[in-house]
Amino acid sequence: MTDLSGLLDDARAVFPETVELRRAIHRTPEIGLHLPVTQATVLDAITGLGLAVRTGAEVSSVVAVLDGGRPGPTVLLRGDMDALPLREDTGLAFASTVDGAMHACGHDTHVAMLAGAARLLAGRRAELAGRVLLMFQPGEEGYHGARHMLAEGLLEAAGGPVTAAFALHITTQHASGTVNVRGGPQLAAADVLRLTLTGRGGHASQPYSANDPIPVACEIVTALQTMVTRRVSVLDPAVVTIAQVRAGTTNNIIPETAYLEGTVRTLSDQTRAEVHGHIRRLAEGIAAAHEMTVKVDIEVGYPVTRNDPAFAAAVRAIAAEVLGDGAVTEPTAPVMGAEDFSYVLARVPGAIAFLGGCPPDLIPGVAPPNHSNRVVFDDDAMVAGVATYAAVALHHLTPA
Repeated sequence: MTDLSGLLDDARAVFPETVELRRAIHRTPEIGLHLPVTQATVLDAITGLGLAVRTGAEVSSVVAVLDGGRPGPTVLLRGDMDALPLREDTGLAFASTVDGAMHACGHDTHVAMLAGAARLLAGRRAELAGRVLLMFQPGEEGYHGARHMLAEGLLEAAGGPVTAAFALHITTQHASGTVNVRGGPQLAAADVLRLTLTGRGGHASQPYSANDPIPVACEIVTALQTMVTRRVSVLDPAVVTIAQVRAGTTNNIIPETAYLEGTVRTLSDQTRAEVHGHIRRLAEGIAAAHEMTVKVDIEVGYPVTRNDPAFAAAVRAIAAEVLGDGAVTEPTAPVMGAEDFSYVLARVPGAIAFLGGCPPDLIPGVAPPNHSNRVVFDDDAMVAGVATYAAVALHHLTPA
């Protein structure tokens, strides 16, 4: 039987170090796959814990293995490290000192919580029958960092089978200190859509002598929304959002081209493929009807993030034991955001859970959300996160 008693108190005991690490990373955010300052900060934070540590050859990753006191399987715990290209406007005393970069998705808290959990697990090493594989990952925000780490031998680093994988993602959509996880699709696949319409330019006073791509682009935008509501099942939904429209240079010139860019979100491989096909046929058909051409480029991004149902249920039970029943929920619907932890979960059964981090003076879902330049996360939520990370590993690596 796994003894999880005392974990919450242990997490509170390392809270000062956890907060200090979070704030150090928050002050010096880095974007993408190459995070030398963050990597050095992580390496310093886990020094002295008796871990076998290696860094990435092509990316600024950190992989650390904690060997238990007895043989057994390996559980992987992930914390992503990269920031977003935003100028912070929170007024925090530890706000970003890097202009145009901000930890607006809470990855600074993920790193700090994982390092805190490593401290707790190192202190309980003798109880572990197996190994803990700590995955400090760059490039989650669109750079496929998890895929790079897998290619560099992440799952082979422990020297034994990785039988479970777990990650937390903080959010202001839930009350601070709560763990929220469901089985099945937890987050969507995310693809980038780019359309370039080519008509014929001319003088704006004589549209009949040109072939204006702008109204045709508008027609495509509207038709894409009709396509989603009429060709895609509401039981297996999709989102198609055009987020960028570019055309023209001044008020009296009809441009030759119009450019549209957006995102496509789906929750199953079948709907993903069908939506891609619908988009191509719709755009090409509308363009042809107006005697124009269109280039359709769909850049395939992160796959659907699917939680193993049994593992997700186990996480809820573990979190309830450590944090209390009232701190755990099972969301009824997935989130249409995306996560590259999906690459790991495609190889290893496991789950990613949302950790509530809404400050207590704000309202979950109303507070500035992740990816906002004004988002603020509650430091106290990290106590629950550290304890949950450690509890999941202990549960998985303790014989029944």
